[in-house]
Amino acid sequence: MTENIRNTLISNAELYETESFVNGDPSWFMHQVSGEANQEALAFIASTLSYGNRKQFMPKIEYLMQMSEGKTASWIRDGKFLTMFPDDNNCFYRLYTNHQMYLFFLAYRSLMLEYGSLGEYVKLHADTGIKAVECICNYFSGRGISVIIPKDTASPCKRVCMFLRWMVRTGSPVDLGLWSFIDKRTLIIPLDTHVLQQAVSLGLLRSKTASMSAAVKLTDTLSEVFPDDPLKGDFALFGYGVNNKQI
Repeated sequence: MTENIRNTLISNAELYETESFVNGDPSWFMHQVSGEANQEALAFIASTLSYGNRKQFMPKIEYLMQMSEGKTASWIRDGKFLTMFPDDNNCFYRLYTNHQMYLFFLAYRSLMLEYGSLGEYVKLHADTGIKAVECICNYFSGRGISVIIPKDTASPCKRVCMFLRWMVRTGSPVDLGLWSFIDKRTLIIPLDTHVLQQAVSLGLLRSKTASMSAAVKLTDTLSEVFPDDPLKGDFALFGYGVNNKQI
């Protein structure tokens, strides 16, 4: 990695990891509710819906936030979502049917009733970022949820990794830093096609296929620049994409 690329990443991270970043970003929603339990629950829901066109998925997240009246954790735990999702195959959002959303929320409710929260569940099963991704995928895939949550870690699990960034990273105006039991140095970058393109164009990654192995390799490379907080590089690559009009 050249010194110029290193400096580009550092300057972009400083420029883009600001309070204004959340405007128009799905992380915005978790900052609109009070209480760590509600923030965690709404963040998880927001992460599962964050794919495709932001103009399409942001209203869906906002709708769920409004329906829960900001008390997202109790809304799920008390089963208040049951009246919202008829058990049919009509579309809720893109590939997600009402039936799939219904099953997802049932599984999430079961997790809450047994463990108290997703955070408490992960705390019992994981102490690193990759283990956290694995245990989240395992829980939901074991209950027949394989569209909304990836069934395993063969894919980069972008949305799960993004959710973990929100939960774990401290000292950020964007991320919440609620899960102190995971070291932020072990997080895996949320890798999608856009991030992959920025990484390849900067020479940080050779792979042109988004996978968990590619995400791990990119994270390792970013740790050379941000050794105490590799996912600061997520903001750096976002900024590089904006500056080069590639995302």
